[in-house]
Amino acid sequence: MRRVARGADDGYRNPLAIGLRSSVDAGRLAEEIAFADHRLKVLEHEPPGLYAELADAAGDVEERSWLAFLIAYLCPLEADDPFAEIERVRTTWASGEIPDLDGVGTGPRTAHASTRGARTLEAYRTWAARAGSQSAAYTGDAAWTPERRFARAFERLSLPGLHRDARFDLLITLGRVGAYDLRAGSLALGGDNDVTVGAKRALGIGDPLLLERRASDLAQACAVPLDALDVGLSNWQRGERATLGLGPGAEPEPETLAAVQAALAL
Repeated sequence: MRRVARGADDGYRNPLAIGLRSSVDAGRLAEEIAFADHRLKVLEHEPPGLYAELADAAGDVEERSWLAFLIAYLCPLEADDPFAEIERVRTTWASGEIPDLDGVGTGPRTAHASTRGARTLEAYRTWAARAGSQSAAYTGDAAWTPERRFARAFERLSLPGLHRDARFDLLITLGRVGAYDLRAGSLALGGDNDVTVGAKRALGIGDPLLLERRASDLAQACAVPLDALDVGLSNWQRGERATLGLGPGAEPEPETLAAVQAALAL
């Protein structure tokens, strides 16, 4: 069991974060939400490293989709070259080869477990094959809204070993880089993960429906997209920032941080 350090009760109260009693905790939450919003903007406008390949519309969409899966599954390192290990083990989709993950280095939100070997990757290939292609699996019905497409893909990607965080980040990334028309309509909260636990702590409730509603209210008040709360709450709950591909030293934009701080009355 991990005990999360909490700031001392200093009289802080805010209806957007009912669970918080410390302005220190609220300040950290503001910083992580602002950072997460910054990361989404970078993915959309200036994707670094291997994310740039995902955003290249001239590239084959099947190869881009496979690379996006590998990035989300292994997770970028918190290092000067966040993508070094992914680059080392990656294979092409067309080759049909499964990467050799023996001894692979992984990032803080990885779904990989050495005891599971390549079973999750094999399950992903089977998932795509059932639909005819990765593109068909992610797109679904052309008439779906981006939110429905996201929700259906998230549900169907419930593969052995592919946890909530990896699935959510995979779909957010594919949407942000323009590979598919995907947008989160909820945080898909539930289970034992840092996002859900952090949401319960900060928002002061455990009921899934009310938790999603309060999360939506918080995002709207902070003028950030709902999906920014995914990495924001995860980093806040962990007590340590995962930059997830941006590299050491990445910081939120001052204007965004100021807006979030204002919403939280800091």
